[in-house]
Amino acid sequence: MDTKKRILLVEDDVALSAVYKSRLELEGFEIREVSNGEDALSAALEYKPDLIVLDAMMPKISGFDVLDILRNTPETGNIKIVMLTALSQPKDKERAENLGVDDYLVKSQVVIGDVVERVKFHLGIG
Repeated sequence: MDTKKRILLVEDDVALSAVYKSRLELEGFEIREVSNGEDALSAALEYKPDLIVLDAMMPKISGFDVLDILRNTPETGNIKIVMLTALSQPKDKERAENLGVDDYLVKSQVVIGDVVERVKFHLGIG
């Protein structure tokens, strides 16, 4: 039985997304990539990920709105959500926390290993 944890990677920067995808796959996760908020919402319902790595600044629907909708949808309300964003202002972090984010990581302050560590932590691995 395949018990790979599923991660939905929501990132509009293709290069960055590719780096995260390959690293997370190396760590034994199954990855689905989407590049905007609309796709993130449909993929969350259809793919049923264990955890979502969510960018904040995206076309169409922002990561904050995606977070809000996911948390208020019964089918997705309990998915772990780690926001990975360029926004370093305390008010942005506070907004994400008020919306129910599990973790808030600022891109300029973390390396990929930190992100992997937080993902594993929230999934109860290692």
